Amino acid sequence: MLQRVVFLDRDGVINRDSADYITRVEAFEFLPGSCEALGRLAAAGCSVVVVTNQSALGRGWLTAEGLAAIHARLEAGVREHGGRIHDILVCPHRPDEACGCRKPRPGLIAEARRRHAIDLTAAVMVGDSVRDIECGRNAGVGTVVLVRTGNGRQAEAELGRRGLPPDFIAEDLPEAVDWILRLTTAG
Repeated sequence: MLQRVVFLDRDGVINRDSADYITRVEAFEFLPGSCEALGRLAAAGCSVVVVTNQSALGRGWLTAEGLAAIHARLEAGVREHGGRIHDILVCPHRPDEACGCRKPRPGLIAEARRRHAIDLTAAVMVGDSVRDIECGRNAGVGTVVLVRTGNGRQAEAELGRRGLPPDFIAEDLPEAVDWILRLTTAG
């Protein structure tokens, strides 16, 4: 059973996003402060679960081995700063496949709940897109946070137009973690 769970999108939240997809380890670049922020979550007793759409797999642009290498780099970088990623759940499907796991659908978070007996009402979802915020809400995650990195600024405008505000908007993952840690210590 994982406690104090923070769900994170990957591209645009932890690492730089790319319109060309992240299909090689060499293209994986951490955003400033993200590894340190994940180290602070670990030090505070929070469990981190990454939930990420990776349609490059379904499109044939990325192999399972290539994705495993990217995630090994992700986990190693986070470990170097005292952090830990407890699980990484991936939707490999293309958008036209209408699967239940592609965000904004809640399948990845539901699977994490099943695997780790997570109380979703006490969890936090952090993302940089409308679909991340919708996924958190659709899954019943208690708190959703938008970061302005990646696609966050465009998402902020779209969420405002739709009347779907997140619980907090942060400039980046370090600021989101500051807010989450204040929230979890106050509760």
